[in-house]
Amino acid sequence: MRRFGFYFFIFIALGLAYFLLYPVNIEPIAWSPPPAPDIEKGVYQQNEQLAGIKHLKVNGKAPEDVAIDTLNNQMYGGLLDGKIIRMNLDGSNLEVVANTQGRPLGLKFDAEGNLIIADAHKGLLAMDKKGKISTLSTEYGGVPFKFADDLDIGKDGTIYFSDASSKFSFEDHLDYPLESGLTGRFLSYNPQTKKTSLLLDKMAFSNGIALSPDESFVLVNETLRYRIWRYWLKGEKKGQKEIFIENLPGFPDGVLHNGKDIYWVAIVTPRDKTLDSVLPNPFVRKILRRLPEALLPAPKNYGFVLGLDANAQVRYNLQDPKGGFGQITNVVEYQGKLYLGTLHEEAIGVIAVPK
Repeated sequence: MRRFGFYFFIFIALGLAYFLLYPVNIEPIAWSPPPAPDIEKGVYQQNEQLAGIKHLKVNGKAPEDVAIDTLNNQMYGGLLDGKIIRMNLDGSNLEVVANTQGRPLGLKFDAEGNLIIADAHKGLLAMDKKGKISTLSTEYGGVPFKFADDLDIGKDGTIYFSDASSKFSFEDHLDYPLESGLTGRFLSYNPQTKKTSLLLDKMAFSNGIALSPDESFVLVNETLRYRIWRYWLKGEKKGQKEIFIENLPGFPDGVLHNGKDIYWVAIVTPRDKTLDSVLPNPFVRKILRRLPEALLPAPKNYGFVLGLDANAQVRYNLQDPKGGFGQITNVVEYQGKLYLGTLHEEAIGVIAVPK
């Protein structure tokens, strides 16, 4: 009996040592989030306006972004296995046109018809009309892009893009939310000079990028701080940033202007109470990282899209708590419909723009 007690003590001691001392690849930064906004009432009140999303199958997993070729009325998506697919707007004539051999995320067409790609593994890429892929940029200041994420393109050809983290990669989905570190960057690439420039750094997972219609500013999502920044490109505030909207009800992913009056913001998943409660305590987050993945907070399969006007007022609040098409990452409005990217589904979503 005494021997059993001794071994039990050793077992407990080793378990405690593991949870307290085992090395992990995160150095958490303490941050106290504001109380989450109410989704039982108010502008973020739960609803089922996304419950009717149609699934356009892509024969693959997680088309994170959607880019539409308006000349040919075809859309493109980037899949988890690196494939770039193309199909008609109704989902017909699906074909694979290229493979980045990485993880394509943000997609946009430039004025010459090249598809510019933010690839989480390969950096900033360009695909020409024949499907040939070339590399534009892979690093800034000697620090490689670990997580090229989203982009938008100015009328002069300048590409504005995000590197979500210079430390963690796409696959490190447990590490970057638990560290919540300031390793994200917002950059630009000039195709004429082939120069990459840093516009903002020290961001907690820089993500969606959207130019304003007059290109006086660009919006940059800071996913792990539940907010969107406005970075001024012109005028008296050129080079300065300010908060566009903060304390969002979930993790903002992609953002894109519809060319008229709305910035569509994809909320990939609602905020998690457990994660919010441990963000002020780096020590606890290190302990959590040592737990099996099944015991850690996981993204909810929840459909959530916001439409914001130029003053960051919520004009559309579209949800589907049941997650019929969940973990929406990007929203493209075209010809009266919303085309939706996702990190969860094996399809591109489409639904009419609600009145």
